[in-house]
Amino acid sequence: MKAWLDPLPLVAILRGLTPDESVEIGRVLVDAGFRMLEVPLNSPQPFESIRRMSETLGDEYLVGAGTVLDPANVKKVADAGGRLIVMPHADVAVIRAAKEAGLYCVPGVATPTEAFAALAAGADALKLFPAEQASPAVLKAWRAVLPKDLAVLPVGGIAPDNMGPWLAAGAGGFGIGSSLYAPGRPASDVATRARAFADAWRSHSVAKGSHA
Repeated sequence: MKAWLDPLPLVAILRGLTPDESVEIGRVLVDAGFRMLEVPLNSPQPFESIRRMSETLGDEYLVGAGTVLDPANVKKVADAGGRLIVMPHADVAVIRAAKEAGLYCVPGVATPTEAFAALAAGADALKLFPAEQASPAVLKAWRAVLPKDLAVLPVGGIAPDNMGPWLAAGAGGFGIGSSLYAPGRPASDVATRARAFADAWRSHSVAKGSHA
């Protein structure tokens, strides 16, 4: 995942996205610097949205699915051109299906037990979910035992102005949902929000580097 995370380690969670708006929303996100986009499978016609974005944006962007609960859906994501599987949980059957299909997989974990089980199954990074249930102090404790090069991405309640404590605790990026995109939100508004998140990440990263 390092090649995808290094430029801008923010994953756009596009819950509720429709196929007809998928390309426009995808373009404003990549214009803001986003390189990873997920369409949760409880969105309208998610495989069609994934197909359209994958074809339009190309291989320079990692497009895939979120809320993948059934291993059988992994193949549907791959057939649509998706290359990323994101989950709210750490079902090892889904993780293994993703890895067998050659896709990246970022499962959701809420405890160290789940984290290590997910890694043993082949997870490429971990989604700390829901972040509201944890805290930067919890992540800092995890970082003492997890692999140093592993990216842990808090998801839930992340805003441009609260990234700092998470980054100081060892977050490797973030997943961003309704504070970035929501059904019916104009693309121009999504673009403004995307730029605010990208700018916040860069400013926090610079500040963190200056104190290292």
